[in-house]
Amino acid sequence: MKKILYISILVSSVLLSGCKDLLDVQPGSELTDDSFWQSEADFKGACNRLYYDLPRWDCDARADEFVAATQNDVSAGARTVSGTSDDWTKPYDCIFAANNIIEKGNVSSLAESKRNRWVAEAYFFRAYWYFTLVKKYGDVPLVLKTFASVYDSDLKMGRTPREDVIQQCYNDLQFAAQYLPTRAQLGTAELDRRRASRSAALAMTVRIGLYEGTFQKYHAGSNANAHLDKSISAFELLKDEGHNLYPDFNDVFSYKNEANTNLEIVFGQAYGANDFSTVTTGHMHTRDMEGSYALTRNILDLFLYADGLPIDKTTLKVPVETSYNNIAGIDDMGNPLPSNLGQRDPRLLKSIWTINDALENDAFVGWSVTGKGKYYPFDSQRPKAYPCKKAFFGSMWEKSISNKDFTDRILIRYAEMLVSYAEALYEKNGTITDAQLDQTVNKLRARVGFSVNLTNAFVTLNGLDMLTEIRRERTVELMAEGFRYDDIIRWKTAENVLTVDLIGPICLASELQNPSLISTFTPRITNAAGIVNGNFVYGQENTYVIEFKNTRTFNVNRDYLYPIPTFEIAQSDFNIKQNPGWQ
Repeated sequence: MKKILYISILVSSVLLSGCKDLLDVQPGSELTDDSFWQSEADFKGACNRLYYDLPRWDCDARADEFVAATQNDVSAGARTVSGTSDDWTKPYDCIFAANNIIEKGNVSSLAESKRNRWVAEAYFFRAYWYFTLVKKYGDVPLVLKTFASVYDSDLKMGRTPREDVIQQCYNDLQFAAQYLPTRAQLGTAELDRRRASRSAALAMTVRIGLYEGTFQKYHAGSNANAHLDKSISAFELLKDEGHNLYPDFNDVFSYKNEANTNLEIVFGQAYGANDFSTVTTGHMHTRDMEGSYALTRNILDLFLYADGLPIDKTTLKVPVETSYNNIAGIDDMGNPLPSNLGQRDPRLLKSIWTINDALENDAFVGWSVTGKGKYYPFDSQRPKAYPCKKAFFGSMWEKSISNKDFTDRILIRYAEMLVSYAEALYEKNGTITDAQLDQTVNKLRARVGFSVNLTNAFVTLNGLDMLTEIRRERTVELMAEGFRYDDIIRWKTAENVLTVDLIGPICLASELQNPSLISTFTPRITNAAGIVNGNFVYGQENTYVIEFKNTRTFNVNRDYLYPIPTFEIAQSDFNIKQNPGWQ
C-alpha cells in the first residue's frame, strides 16, 4: 500500500464531510484533526461522507445476466492485471475514513451513549467495504487504525487471511447492531431515512455469512458451517425488526418509495433533489437501462413456467417462437398465447419490456425501448438483448433535474434476506422443511401471484433438485440487482456459467424497427436446427447470438479472484503477494 494513499484518504474524508476546519495539518509528517469531534453534529457530519461513497446505480455485466454494447472483460475472461484500480483503492479510502471516526470516538469527550451511535455507523461501513474487498481479492491487508505518520510500518503490511478479515466484519457488525437505531427510529429527511440501522447491520451479517459459508464449502474451505450459522442466527434476529415484503413487485423500486414507508427496504442509498449537501446527487440508471445494458436469454430461461417446472421439464414451452414476445407467453400484441402455452413466473413479464408493452406509456419511457409494434434495440447503439423493466423509473424528464433521476437505490431488501435464509438453511442442514419454504421462497412467489409452491413433495415428484430450485428462486427474484456474479463465484459455477454462448432474443425482420438490418444480423441468427456457423447454439430458430462461446474463457486456477494492482504490490515493498495465476 502506498504512503500517499493514506494521506489522501484522511484529507478526502475531511473535505467530503462538508467542514473546512476538520483537519489541522501540523508541520512535518504528523497528521492530526484533534480539534474536531467535540459534538454529535461533528460525528454525524463525518459519517455523512460514508454515504457518498456507496456504489452508484449500475448494471453489472460481469456474469451471464447483463450485456453491454461491447463485451465485458470479466465476463469473457479477458481482463488483465492493472497498475491501479478503484476496486482496491476506493474500499481502502472508505475504510480509512471509518477508522478515523472510530478512533476519534474512542477518545472524544462526547457522552458515550451519543458517540456510540455514530461510531456504530463507521463500524457498519468498515465491514461493508472489507467484505467488498474479500469477495474480489480474498486475503487483504486488515487495517484497523489511521496513520499519524507517513513512516508507519503498517503502511507496508502484507495480506491478512480472509477468515480473520471476515471475523473482524462480524465483530464490527455486532457493535453496529447494538448501537445503531432501529428501522422505526430512523428520521424522514432525505438522508436520515436511509441511514444504516440495526436491521442493516443484521442483514449484512446474513449476507456475509451466506457468502463466506458457501464460498468455504465449494472452494475447499474448512469453516463453512460456522459462517452459515452466523447467517441463520442474524436472520432470526432480523425477522423481528418489522420488515416485510412490499405488496406490489412492480413498485418495490419506484418513486412511490422515496419516503421511509417501504418496509422491504433494509438499507438503501438516498438520492435527493432537495439536499445536495448531505445526499448523493442524481443518477442516470434509467437511461442506462434504456440503451446501454440489456438482459440475456440465458438468465431469462431460468424463470419457471406456470406449472412450476423449468424449461427442460415443462410441457408449456413454446415449440416454435414466432415473436420476440413469446418468451413471456404472449403474442406480438401482448395477448396470452392459447392453452397457457409459454406462461411463466409472473416476475418475467414484470422484468423485461415487450413489444406493445401495456406499461410503456404509464412508465413514461423517455425514448422508446421497444417501439409500438416494433423491437427497437436491434440497432448499432444498443446491446442486442432484452431491455430490463425492473428498477426502470420512467422518463428522465419526469421528476428529474438536469437529466438526472433521484429514486433511492435499494442496497439490501427483505426479499434477499428471505431467500438467503432458505439457502443458508439448506446448505447447512442438507434439508429444508415445507414450513420454512412457506416462510421464504413461497412468500416471494405469492407476492406476484405465482400459485405453484416449492415443496419437498413437488421436488421429488418432478425429479428436481432442491438446492438448484432455491438458487433459481434467488436468481430470478434478485435479477438485475448486482448479485449474479457474486453468486456464481461463491457457488463455484462460474467456470460453467461463463463459458457458453450468450443468447439474445428472437430476431425477425417483421419486428425490427429497421427491417433492412436483418441481413446484417443473419450471421448470428440460428437456423431451423438451432445452428450457427455449423455449431448448435440454441433450440429456437431465428435466435440472435450475442457472444459466441469461443470468445469466452474462464481460468479456474485464476479467475475466481481479482488480480491485485501491481502498484499496490510494489508500494508494499512486495509484502503483498499477487493472487494465483495472475503473476
